[in-house]
Amino acid sequence: MVLPVEPHRTERIGWLRAAVLGANDGIISIASLMVGVAAAASSNRDVIVAGVAGTVAGAISMAAGEYVSVSSQSDTEQAELARERQELADDPEFELNELTAIYAARGLDPDLANRVAVQLTAKNALAAHARDELGLSEVLSARPFQAAYASAISFAMGAALPLVVAMVAPSAVAPAAITAVSLLCLIALGGFSAVIGGAPPARAAFRVAFWGALAMGLTAGAGWMFGLAV
Repeated sequence: MVLPVEPHRTERIGWLRAAVLGANDGIISIASLMVGVAAAASSNRDVIVAGVAGTVAGAISMAAGEYVSVSSQSDTEQAELARERQELADDPEFELNELTAIYAARGLDPDLANRVAVQLTAKNALAAHARDELGLSEVLSARPFQAAYASAISFAMGAALPLVVAMVAPSAVAPAAITAVSLLCLIALGGFSAVIGGAPPARAAFRVAFWGALAMGLTAGAGWMFGLAV
């Protein structure tokens, strides 16, 4: 019998987390950088050059950081699976009892827990232990390359927003325009990512906008103080 497959939002966790983090970081980092440079009484050309350089560096940094961190997670998962595979080969009886105890602790009576453990072990013992003992699954497994390119692309897309504003806005109002557009984009990003993930959009939008405004405000203050100092 073929059972219907019900889609779940957890299937999006891997790429959604990396994409939202990248876009959010791209908007906040580059907008804050450009506003800070502008606050130091720099020319609009200097602001744009700083934004472009920050975008390239940030996208590469995001990709490298995500790849390294998620690769570490993947290495740990593979090491745990290798250890479990060896334990199944060395002492299958103990592993069967361990699986039975897990199912019994979840509410099955001991006899039923044992029958379930026996059947799942016969089908795929390693998969059963990976899922029910280690908490690993195909949906939530680490994917370094997916996380790396999702972060890099989304960072660049997020960073492009304040860059475009700086290129088209008059120099006199560019910092204010960058700040306003970036905050609006952050609110939209926060709400959109919450809707995709099934969370309340208002709270997520406020959270992202608050930290974005704080970052831009602090960076602008630093740029202004540096401009006075020189």
